[in-house]
Amino acid sequence: MGDPGAGGWCQYDRAVEPVGVVEFERLVAEALDGLPDELVDLMDNVVVLTADRGDPPDLLGLYDGVPLTQREDYGGLVMPDRILVYRLALCEVCGDADELRHEVAVTVVHEVAHHFGIDDDRLDELGWA
Repeated sequence: MGDPGAGGWCQYDRAVEPVGVVEFERLVAEALDGLPDELVDLMDNVVVLTADRGDPPDLLGLYDGVPLTQREDYGGLVMPDRILVYRLALCEVCGDADELRHEVAVTVVHEVAHHFGIDDDRLDELGWA
Protein backbone atom coordinates (compact mmCIF):
# COMPACT_ATOMS: atom_id res chain seq x y z
CA MET A 1 0.00 0.00 0.00
CA GLY A 2 1.19 3.49 -0.78
CA ASP A 3 0.88 6.16 1.81
CA PRO A 4 -0.80 9.53 1.74
CA GLY A 5 1.95 12.03 1.18
CA ALA A 6 2.35 15.38 -0.52
CA GLY A 7 0.48 13.96 -3.54
CA GLY A 8 -2.53 13.05 -1.41
CA TRP A 9 -4.27 9.74 -0.86
CA CYS A 10 -2.70 6.82 -2.74
CA GLN A 11 -3.55 3.21 -2.02
CA TYR A 12 -1.74 1.71 -5.01
CA ASP A 13 2.01 1.47 -5.45
CA ARG A 14 1.66 1.21 -9.23
CA ALA A 15 0.01 4.61 -9.76
CA VAL A 16 0.76 6.45 -12.97
CA GLU A 17 1.80 10.07 -12.47
CA PRO A 18 -1.51 11.97 -12.38
CA VAL A 19 -2.37 13.63 -15.66
CA GLY A 20 -3.54 17.22 -15.63
CA VAL A 21 -7.19 18.19 -15.62
CA VAL A 22 -7.24 19.21 -19.29
CA GLU A 23 -5.56 15.98 -20.41
CA PHE A 24 -7.95 13.92 -18.26
CA GLU A 25 -10.97 15.73 -19.71
CA ARG A 26 -9.59 14.90 -23.18
CA LEU A 27 -9.40 11.20 -22.23
CA VAL A 28 -13.01 11.29 -21.02
CA ALA A 29 -14.09 13.04 -24.23
CA GLU A 30 -12.28 10.35 -26.27
CA ALA A 31 -14.13 7.66 -24.34
CA LEU A 32 -17.46 9.38 -25.00
CA ASP A 33 -16.59 9.77 -28.69
CA GLY A 34 -15.95 6.01 -28.77
CA LEU A 35 -19.53 5.21 -27.79
CA PRO A 36 -21.81 4.11 -30.66
CA ASP A 37 -23.84 7.01 -32.08
CA GLU A 38 -27.04 4.99 -31.62
CA LEU A 39 -26.33 4.77 -27.90
CA VAL A 40 -25.39 8.42 -27.52
CA ASP A 41 -28.62 9.43 -29.30
CA LEU A 42 -30.61 7.63 -26.59
CA MET A 43 -28.87 9.38 -23.68
CA ASP A 44 -31.21 11.92 -22.15
CA ASN A 45 -30.67 14.79 -19.72
CA VAL A 46 -27.25 13.66 -18.49
CA VAL A 47 -23.99 15.54 -18.15
CA VAL A 48 -20.53 13.98 -17.87
CA LEU A 49 -18.15 15.72 -15.47
CA THR A 50 -14.68 15.10 -14.12
CA ALA A 51 -13.49 15.60 -10.56
CA ASP A 52 -10.37 14.71 -8.63
CA ARG A 53 -12.00 12.33 -6.13
CA GLY A 54 -15.28 10.87 -5.05
CA ASP A 55 -16.40 9.43 -1.75
CA PRO A 56 -14.91 6.96 -0.99
CA PRO A 57 -11.63 8.30 -2.39
CA ASP A 58 -10.91 5.16 -4.44
CA LEU A 59 -14.20 5.43 -6.37
CA LEU A 60 -13.45 5.57 -10.12
CA GLY A 61 -16.79 6.90 -11.34
CA LEU A 62 -20.36 7.58 -10.27
CA TYR A 63 -23.76 7.81 -11.90
CA ASP A 64 -26.00 10.18 -9.96
CA GLY A 65 -29.51 10.28 -11.33
CA VAL A 66 -32.64 8.44 -12.38
CA PRO A 67 -31.92 5.67 -14.89
CA LEU A 68 -33.86 5.85 -18.15
CA THR A 69 -35.67 2.64 -17.17
CA GLN A 70 -37.20 4.38 -14.14
CA ARG A 71 -38.26 7.71 -15.61
CA GLU A 72 -42.01 7.32 -16.07
CA ASP A 73 -42.72 10.41 -13.94
CA TYR A 74 -39.48 12.14 -14.91
CA GLY A 75 -39.70 15.45 -16.71
CA GLY A 76 -40.33 19.12 -16.40
CA LEU A 77 -37.51 21.26 -15.12
CA VAL A 78 -35.44 18.41 -13.69
CA MET A 79 -31.72 18.95 -13.25
CA PRO A 80 -29.64 16.66 -15.47
CA ASP A 81 -28.31 13.38 -14.20
CA ARG A 82 -24.56 13.39 -13.63
CA ILE A 83 -21.82 10.99 -14.56
CA LEU A 84 -18.66 11.77 -12.60
CA VAL A 85 -15.26 10.35 -13.61
CA TYR A 86 -12.55 10.67 -10.95
CA ARG A 87 -9.10 11.65 -12.18
CA LEU A 88 -6.83 10.89 -9.24
CA ALA A 89 -8.47 7.57 -8.36
CA LEU A 90 -8.12 6.38 -11.95
CA CYS A 91 -4.49 7.48 -12.12
CA GLU A 92 -3.81 5.51 -8.94
CA VAL A 93 -5.07 2.21 -10.34
CA CYS A 94 -3.15 2.46 -13.62
CA GLY A 95 0.48 1.65 -14.30
CA ASP A 96 0.89 3.73 -17.46
CA ALA A 97 -0.86 6.11 -19.86
CA ASP A 98 -2.26 3.33 -22.07
CA GLU A 99 -3.82 1.59 -19.10
CA LEU A 100 -5.24 4.93 -17.93
CA ARG A 101 -6.85 5.53 -21.34
CA HIS A 102 -8.36 2.04 -21.20
CA GLU A 103 -9.66 2.39 -17.62
CA VAL A 104 -11.19 5.80 -18.38
CA ALA A 105 -13.06 4.20 -21.30
CA VAL A 106 -14.22 1.28 -19.13
CA THR A 107 -15.38 3.68 -16.40
CA VAL A 108 -17.30 5.84 -18.88
CA VAL A 109 -19.03 2.78 -20.37
CA HIS A 110 -19.81 1.49 -16.86
CA GLU A 111 -21.42 4.76 -15.74
CA VAL A 112 -23.30 5.26 -19.02
CA ALA A 113 -24.67 1.74 -18.56
CA HIS A 114 -26.09 2.82 -15.18
CA HIS A 115 -27.81 5.70 -17.01
CA PHE A 116 -29.54 3.02 -19.10
CA GLY A 117 -30.56 1.09 -15.98
CA ILE A 118 -27.92 -1.67 -16.08
CA ASP A 119 -26.85 -2.63 -12.55
CA ASP A 120 -23.43 -3.66 -11.25
CA ASP A 121 -24.26 -7.38 -11.22
CA ARG A 122 -25.13 -7.35 -14.93
CA LEU A 123 -22.08 -5.20 -15.73
CA ASP A 124 -19.93 -7.74 -13.91
CA GLU A 125 -21.47 -10.54 -16.00
CA LEU A 126 -20.66 -8.54 -19.15
CA GLY A 127 -17.07 -7.81 -18.03
CA TRP A 128 -17.59 -4.06 -17.48
CA ALA A 129 -17.52 -3.98 -13.67
